[in-house]
Amino acid sequence: MKERFDLPPLLELVREKALAQPDHQVRFLDVGTLLQVGSGVAGLSGLPWAMTDELVDFPTGVQGLILNLERRRIDCILLGPDEGLQGGDLVTSSGRRLRVPVGAELMGRVVDPLGRPLDGKALVVVADWHHLEREAPNVVERSPVSRPLHTGLKAIDALVPIGRGQRELIIGDRQTGKTAIAVDTVINQRAGDVVCVYVSIGQKKSSARAVIQALESHGALAHTIVVVADPDAPPALRYLAPYAGCTMAEYFVYHGRDVLIVYDDLSKHADTYRELSLLLRRPPGREAYPGDIFYLHARLLERAGQFDEALGGGSLTALPIVETKRGQIATYIPTNLISITDGQIYLDSGRFNRGFRPAIDVGLSVSRVGGAAQRPAMRAVAGRLRLELAQYEEVARFTRFGGEVDERTRRQITRGEHLAEVLKQEQNAPLSLAQQVVILYAASQGYLDDLPLDEVARFESTLRELVPRHYPALYRHLADGDKLTPEMEAELEQAIAAARATFAQGS
Repeated sequence: MKERFDLPPLLELVREKALAQPDHQVRFLDVGTLLQVGSGVAGLSGLPWAMTDELVDFPTGVQGLILNLERRRIDCILLGPDEGLQGGDLVTSSGRRLRVPVGAELMGRVVDPLGRPLDGKALVVVADWHHLEREAPNVVERSPVSRPLHTGLKAIDALVPIGRGQRELIIGDRQTGKTAIAVDTVINQRAGDVVCVYVSIGQKKSSARAVIQALESHGALAHTIVVVADPDAPPALRYLAPYAGCTMAEYFVYHGRDVLIVYDDLSKHADTYRELSLLLRRPPGREAYPGDIFYLHARLLERAGQFDEALGGGSLTALPIVETKRGQIATYIPTNLISITDGQIYLDSGRFNRGFRPAIDVGLSVSRVGGAAQRPAMRAVAGRLRLELAQYEEVARFTRFGGEVDERTRRQITRGEHLAEVLKQEQNAPLSLAQQVVILYAASQGYLDDLPLDEVARFESTLRELVPRHYPALYRHLADGDKLTPEMEAELEQAIAAARATFAQGS
């Protein structure tokens, strides 16, 4: 054992006598004293060789994670309850960094950030444990994002597509459907090869339970790891939750798998960091590197990406969620995350209240890399969709003042209304790529313009049922995302005509 310090003569004598008797073992422990404890943090003295991010052991069995090192004081966050701890207790250094369990055994389970089960089932026994923090791969170790991650939501897959390895922010006010989009995306991976990790950070227990029930009822929990740090958990667990979820996800990534991780939400993570900063007597605002919340979120989200074959060829797609206040998208935390991520999906409360679900604001939503990963069939039908919707929004605002419009403008408004209606979608009902292409093609070509708006959803259902039944070869090509050929377009038009005839008879 290599000494980190010069032993005093008495201890040197003890060591020599112990080495002379091989059946005895001598351990030298770095020992400190608990000065004060409360609100999930503890102040310590002693521990002269302690290091940042090192674990310390308390007499009750609870561990602490060192965050502050000062000349005469050490501050740590508690990874469990502080009951039974009091000033004067001896604290020992473990010499270890925090690790969390990883492996396929976690799939289908609900755990806390330390891997302890919260679903009432048996303890999770895994083959490996990984350190909570890992340096993000560098640029050379990454590959371009070139494969789509389908969410099953028409408005996203057509307008703001997401690629595997992308970081796409979901942003909006409370109760605008942010979590619903993330959950639908997880549900849509149930028949594929994507492993999912959902991290609940400070969400109400009822909200976390609703997410778990939705995943279970739709057959998506089996391929998902759910990490929950509820509001009653120690602030340390809420602070560590996204990093723990990312570490669990990376196990699959570096075994060549594609993984989707949802952070719900990073606003509460920032609030937790502010709380810990105040408890640890740090400046709670924007301070110097590396304590700034920007750095915390950047080092978390930089771990996502599409990686090259040297790292297994897997990908980690991140969907961080952040909450705005009264639509203020330009405040500190949202702008931090917008600058870190590869695009954002902005949900507008006004659209949500008018019944547009998902309430995506096309003008403020963008995907900087997902379009390159879009399937040719979807790219063909969605090419003019964003432009036509943006033009419709502009003209619709003008006509609200009651001005007269010409026939061309009226047709533009009609087309925009039907496109907006087509993009509506029920919660927990993601659609396959082929189903999306069929209805978006019909809408973009004007085949729905003469239908009443309240009949669009029923016609869409008729069309979705008819195509796989009567045009199976076409449906297979669309499911693969193949480029639309003139022959495929002719078949699509035949299918739409047949669906209109069936729909008219049903009416």
